[in-house]
Amino acid sequence: MSRSRPETLTESLPGLRRVLRRFAPYLRPHRAVLAGATTALVSATLMRLLEPWPLKFVIDRVVPSGTAGTGGSGVAAVDTLDPMTLLALCAVGLVGIIGLRALFQYLATIGFAIVGNRVLTQVRGDLFRHLQGLSLGFHTRSKAGDLTMRLIGDVAMLKETAVTAALPLAANVLVLLGMVAVMMVLDWQLALIALIPLPVLWFASIRAGKKIQAASRKQRKVEGQMAATAAEAMSSMRTVQALSIEDRAADTFSGANGTSMAGDVRAKRIAAGLERLVDLLVACAIALVLYFGTLQVLRGRLTPGDLLVFITYLKATFRPIRGYAKYASRLAKASAAGERVVQLLDEVPEIRDRAGAVAAPAYAGRITFDGLTFGYGGGRPTLDGLTLDIPAGTNVALTGPSGAGKSTLAGLLLRLYDPSGGRILIDGQDIRDVTMTSLRRQIGFVPQETVLFSGTLADNIALGAGRDVTRDEIEAAARLANAHDFIAALPDGYDAQVAERGATLSAGQRQRIAIARAALRRCPVLVLDEPTTGLDSSNEATVSEAIWRLAKGRTSLLITHDLSQAARADRIVFLEAGRVAEQGSHADLLARGGRYARLWALQGRGQDGGALRAVSG
Repeated sequence: MSRSRPETLTESLPGLRRVLRRFAPYLRPHRAVLAGATTALVSATLMRLLEPWPLKFVIDRVVPSGTAGTGGSGVAAVDTLDPMTLLALCAVGLVGIIGLRALFQYLATIGFAIVGNRVLTQVRGDLFRHLQGLSLGFHTRSKAGDLTMRLIGDVAMLKETAVTAALPLAANVLVLLGMVAVMMVLDWQLALIALIPLPVLWFASIRAGKKIQAASRKQRKVEGQMAATAAEAMSSMRTVQALSIEDRAADTFSGANGTSMAGDVRAKRIAAGLERLVDLLVACAIALVLYFGTLQVLRGRLTPGDLLVFITYLKATFRPIRGYAKYASRLAKASAAGERVVQLLDEVPEIRDRAGAVAAPAYAGRITFDGLTFGYGGGRPTLDGLTLDIPAGTNVALTGPSGAGKSTLAGLLLRLYDPSGGRILIDGQDIRDVTMTSLRRQIGFVPQETVLFSGTLADNIALGAGRDVTRDEIEAAARLANAHDFIAALPDGYDAQVAERGATLSAGQRQRIAIARAALRRCPVLVLDEPTTGLDSSNEATVSEAIWRLAKGRTSLLITHDLSQAARADRIVFLEAGRVAEQGSHADLLARGGRYARLWALQGRGQDGGALRAVSG
C-alpha cells in the first residue's frame, strides 16, 4: 500500500526517517570516516563565516571614509596595526581562509562520497541477495524490469544524491545557523529585520517540497513500469518481431516515457518557481538591511565593514533555502528511490527456513507426499489431499491433463512453495525441518526450458555443483548427457562463451547442458519437468537417452505428457484434478483399460502429447 503524501519537511527530505533508520546499521562500521568528514564540513563552514572579515577590516581601517563613527574596526588588536600592514595581512588572510575552506570542503566531499559508496554498494549487494531469497510467489507477482530498476537505478540515485545534493544542503544548513548567530551578535535588531522574509520562504519551501515529493514518487513508479516494459520487450524480441507488434510495444513504452517526462517537468517547474521566489525575497531583505543598516552607520552604531559583513551574511543566509529549491527535485527522487529500496529490503520471504531447521542428512531418496493440498493465490486447489509414496531409487513418471498438479508437485518438493495442508517427507523427515539450501543441494532439476548464464559452457555445466569440480568431471558429465560431441565440435570447445540465455544453442543442446549440470550435482533425487517438450525426433531421442542414463540409481520424477517417455518408468502416476487417479507400471495401466490406456491408444494412433494436454477430465 502506497504511503500518503508527506505532511512535514522532515518527511519531504531525502533521508526519510524510515530510510535513515533502515540504513543506520550500514553506517556504523564507517563512523570514523563519517566523523572526519563531518569535522571537515564544520571547518569549511567556519572558514566561510570568516571570509567577509578581512574585507571588513580593510573597509574600516584602510579605505578612507568620511562617514561618522568610523574610527576603527571594533577589534582592538586590528586597530593597533599600521593600515598597509593590515591590508597585506587581510589579503594573505583572505587567500588562506578561502584555501582552507576549499581544502576542508574537498575532504568533506571525499569523505562523504567514500561512506556513501561503501554503504550503498553493500546495500545493493544485500538487496540482490535478498531478492534471490524471496519466494517464487513474490517474483511471479513482480515485474523483473521494476526490480532491476530498484536494484540498479534507485541505489545509483541514492549514491549520486548523497554527494551532489545532501552534502551541499547539510553545508548550507550549517552556514545558515552560523551566520544567523553572528548577525544577531553584530546587531540583533537589524538581524530580525533581515530575517522577516524567512518564515515566508520556509512555508513556501514546505509546500513546494510536498508537491515535488508527490510528483517524484509518481515519476519513479512510472520509470519502474517503463523499465519493466522495456525488459519484457527485449527478452521477448523473437516473439515481438514474429507477431509484428513492434509498434504496440513502442507505444506502450512511449506512453510511460511521456508520463515520466511530464512528472519531471512538473517537479522542475515547482523548483524553479521556488528559486525565483527566493531571489525576490532575498532582494527585499537586502534592501531593508541596506536602508536601516546605512542609518545605523550614519548614527555611528555600526561601521561600514559591519554593514558589509551583514549584507554578505544575509545573501549567504538565504542560500540554504535557495539550495533546497535547487535540489528539491533530486532530493525528492532520492527519497522515493530510498523508499522503494527499503520496501524491498523489508519484504519478508513467504518460504523460509523454520526456526531450528537443521542441515539435511545424506538422503537415500524415499519420497512421501502425505495429504497435500495447495492452491495458487488462494484460488481453487491445484492439489486436493494428494497422497503418494515413492520408494528410494524408483523412476516415476507423473502424467495427466494440464492443470492436474504435476509441476506443482515438483515446486513443492523443491520448496519453491509450501503446501497449505499436508506434508512432504524424504526418508521419513519433513522437508520443512531442514534448511532449504541443504534440501535443494540433494535434488537435481532439469526444467522444460533451460536457462544458461553468461560465461563458458564449462562454467554453466559446473553451475550449482556446490563444490570445486575438475575439467575431467565436467567432461564426464557432458558425455553422460550426450553433450560432449557438440561441445567438442565448437571452435573453443568447453571454453566457448554462452550468448544471453544460450540463444546460439539449439533447444536440444541446452537441455543436454542442463542434464550434464544435474549429473555433476550427484543428487539422490532428480526432478525432470517436461525435458523433451518442443524437441524434434532426433534431439528427443538423444535427450531421452541421456535422461534415463542420468536417472539410473536415483529417485526420479519425470513430468511428461509424452506417454512413450512415461512408459519407460518403473511406475506411472496419472494425476487428475489434484489427486492420484491411477498408478502402476505401463503394462498394469494398459490392462486396467482406464484413462491412461485410452490416452495411450490415442497417441498410438498418431496423436502426440497434445492429445493428453487437451484432455480436461
